[in-house]
Amino acid sequence: MTSSPDSITKLLIEWRDGDETALNRLIPLVYDELHRMAHRQMRRERQEHTLQTTALINEAYLRLVDHKGMRWQNRAHFYGVAAQAMRRVLVDEARNHKTNKRRHNQVNLDEAVLAPPKQVPDLVALDEALNDLAALDPRKSEVVVMKYFGGMKDKEIAEALGISTATITREWSSAKLWLLKAMSRQSKISD
Repeated sequence: MTSSPDSITKLLIEWRDGDETALNRLIPLVYDELHRMAHRQMRRERQEHTLQTTALINEAYLRLVDHKGMRWQNRAHFYGVAAQAMRRVLVDEARNHKTNKRRHNQVNLDEAVLAPPKQVPDLVALDEALNDLAALDPRKSEVVVMKYFGGMKDKEIAEALGISTATITREWSSAKLWLLKAMSRQSKISD
């Protein structure tokens, strides 16, 4: 099924305005992109992660359905909100995993020394740092969510936020540095 950005935007507006059938027509048009976003994100997750790509899409979809009254601007805005929904699902899952791990798993010193270095970022720490960044600079936080969790390109993010791609590049670079420092500080505090 082919879709243009205009047809997606039109369906988003119809859905927002109360046409329940618009959502049913919208989902097949956006599903492949949502799947790509979810798959890209799941590749970053720890290997023993229990959530699968399709489950991430389904959970994010349930959260998106709650946004039916949102003033959708365009398809890029929709994908930005979808990235935010995926972020929430993954962070909730990471928090649950951390809680269960603390409760049930104790690693002895030998296992800790022999384990490979952690490759997966701590999503809970990233979420906390993103929340702190959002309080200081909401747009930089949005750029990170769209790029990291949504896999959106600079041009798509610029379209969603109504700013230039050069500004997105600067915001991304600045936000990455800020987040790395914030997460490093959090790590030192929790040690």
